Amino acid sequence: MKPYYKDDYCTIYHGDSRAILSSLSESGFDLIFTDPPYSSGGMTRSDRNQSTTAKYRMTKSAKVDPDFSGDNRDQRSFEKWCSLWMSQTMLTARASSTLACFIDWRNLACVIDAVQVAGWVYRGIVPWDKTTSTRPVKGWFRNQAEYIVTATAGPIDRDHNSKGVCSPGVLVHRVNGSKKQHLTEKPIPLLAEFIQTRDDWKHILDPFMGSGTSLRAAKNLNRKAVGIELSEKYCEIAANRLSQEVLAL
Repeated sequence: MKPYYKDDYCTIYHGDSRAILSSLSESGFDLIFTDPPYSSGGMTRSDRNQSTTAKYRMTKSAKVDPDFSGDNRDQRSFEKWCSLWMSQTMLTARASSTLACFIDWRNLACVIDAVQVAGWVYRGIVPWDKTTSTRPVKGWFRNQAEYIVTATAGPIDRDHNSKGVCSPGVLVHRVNGSKKQHLTEKPIPLLAEFIQTRDDWKHILDPFMGSGTSLRAAKNLNRKAVGIELSEKYCEIAANRLSQEVLAL
């Protein structure tokens, strides 16, 4: 299987994650850290068929990011789909590895169920406080948080002798919209803070790489990472991002 991009730290594969994951079995990944299409917010068939630009670009911005696919499933289909690819990632992982998956409040329960159906041991959620929201609602509460669902492949060392840091239970990072290269891109410092929690997360897999922020964060920390992305345009963006010199965090 020929990589789309490869350097000393990072490798990108262009294609469907479920097809490529089968070729990565027994790779011994320490951390599967990913941000799949959420498929959230579509109440009707017409809602689910709208473009991701129309769905996620709430303001009249001149900035244009490429659309991405796979964001139009209903909740039942989304949960089944997640359980399928999550079970495949289990085959790529070493014993005691970790799965961490971004999601919002609407499909949080689906992802919590899916990780367990796939055979992972559910370990809880890490809220991400974005500090602001693009959808304020007067007389109610801002939707300014998203979540990282965590799970492990069996038991994991988490006692006082563990190598790593005691990370905060809530991660606080603001999104800088002007620097985003993907409609739902997460901040690199957020990903880096999460990755630094454990010293043994040295080999990372992201099956829904998008614009390559997880790989960029891993490379900045001198850790190896493999990313898979269906959109060739986003593979190109990620490759350009990774070809730059290592950035200071």
